[in-house]
Amino acid sequence: MKRYRILGFDFDARVHQLTTQIEDQWDESVKQLWRDNRAKTERALVSQFGEYAADQKRRNFIDLGPKLPSVLAFHNRFLQQIRVAFVMDAYYPALTAACSLGERILNHLILTLRDDFKNTPEYKRVRSKGSFDDWKVPIDTLAAWSVLLPEVVTDFRQLLKCRHDAIHFRPEVDTNDRALALVAIRSLGSILEKQFGAMGTQPWFLTDVAGEFYIKKAWENRPFIQRIYLPTCRKVGPRHEVASMAVVPWTVRDDYDYEEREITDEEFCALRRGALGY
Repeated sequence: MKRYRILGFDFDARVHQLTTQIEDQWDESVKQLWRDNRAKTERALVSQFGEYAADQKRRNFIDLGPKLPSVLAFHNRFLQQIRVAFVMDAYYPALTAACSLGERILNHLILTLRDDFKNTPEYKRVRSKGSFDDWKVPIDTLAAWSVLLPEVVTDFRQLLKCRHDAIHFRPEVDTNDRALALVAIRSLGSILEKQFGAMGTQPWFLTDVAGEFYIKKAWENRPFIQRIYLPTCRKVGPRHEVASMAVVPWTVRDDYDYEEREITDEEFCALRRGALGY
């Protein structure tokens, strides 16, 4: 009767307060609310990043775009440091850090998952090493294990190109470090959104309950889901309630006496929608 619901994730959507166009046809009270929230966000950015070169820092923050919701794993803290570096005009450190974090994610995934794939041909290539600096090996291995989504494989290859541009000497990096950093950070962000997203159209998500994301029953035993997603989830029944959003992961109340029977994902979603009144 229960499914795993994602309750722990990390995001920053403040950029929308700075970029949303206030429309003439909106009610005046709504316009004022957006103006107030925009001013509050701008003050918060100055407080966080300092008054010096505040306009450029604001532009950097906007160009980064939102930090989209991703599950809590081994990337969140370092991603935030990369974004801060870029906002603070530290473009080359942000560029190299984005590439390094991509490599770190590949290594984490291989080392976390490889024992679950001992019976595969790829295992012998990764069984004994403690880390991998040749990205081709972990990318090809994780793709063969159907861990990485196909579009994420493409994003990793783009990030690898950024790494070559950043690490191997190229004189032009002296003058286009900001542009290169943006490409790298956006490639990294795309990887995190698609492979570690807390919401979206990923094949392991149940998406038939508005605003709520659950793991499909058929995906629960897959190593990537077990190791990365389930630690940020709680197994809940269709009548559960969110008790608090004050801390992450959210706390839920679910002390109902459910029947001991298997139901399909579609049945779970229908029961959940019924419990929510729609």
